[in-house]
Amino acid sequence: MVEVFAVASGKGGTGKTTSTVALGMALADRYDVTVVDADTGMANLLFHAGLSDAETTLHDVLAADAPVEAATYDRFGMTVVPCGTSLDGFRDADPGRLRDVVAALAEDTDIILLDSPPALDSRTAVLPIVLADRIVVVLQPTIPAISDGLKVQEYATTYDTDVAGLLFNKVRESESIEQVSEKTERYFDGPTLASVPESERAREARRAGRPLLAHAPECEAATAYRAAAEALTVQNGTAADAADRFQSAVIPESL
Repeated sequence: MVEVFAVASGKGGTGKTTSTVALGMALADRYDVTVVDADTGMANLLFHAGLSDAETTLHDVLAADAPVEAATYDRFGMTVVPCGTSLDGFRDADPGRLRDVVAALAEDTDIILLDSPPALDSRTAVLPIVLADRIVVVLQPTIPAISDGLKVQEYATTYDTDVAGLLFNKVRESESIEQVSEKTERYFDGPTLASVPESERAREARRAGRPLLAHAPECEAATAYRAAAEALTVQNGTAADAADRFQSAVIPESL
């Protein structure tokens, strides 16, 4: 079985990469998980996974300079495919090759999580949503973040990608997440998976170059991410199903 999720948000700063890695680690207790940094312009997954010294990255694969196997690393119970951070690497990368990369990875894993770019103003940014079976929308409980999250859902609907659920992140104690999620679910197609509290431990983990669930596995935020992974339904599929979807996906030439 294999299912591809795009972890997406309509704006930066929501903690999307932290969420992607945390969900990956939590899901890895039950599944074979591969996490891909599909944000080829502003990549930072390599810092979260302790891979800042990785010699080969997704940039190299998308530039046809290396096979995808060379850019895969075993970290924290997951397979991680980081992306480089250089402007030259971004310039040389062909985003159209992401389809082949995901198809190759789908042959040997249960779940693929695509850490998606935060904006939807380019072909590169939309690609992970186009290639995914479903999306997880990461939101902060604010009107601008929710509004931008709705734009993500609109794009997903356009490309026949369903919404697996909503993940509220960086929630402060003073914010009534129950009221927010109740109102929000009227407009989104998926359920609320969890509410992750704002956490100093998450900031510590980023500085340490370690995923939150490895750095502080018992903190409230880590517990919330495990609850989100438990609430996330995983649908049965096959690598052949995924290959068919990738081949039929209509990839925009431009936006």
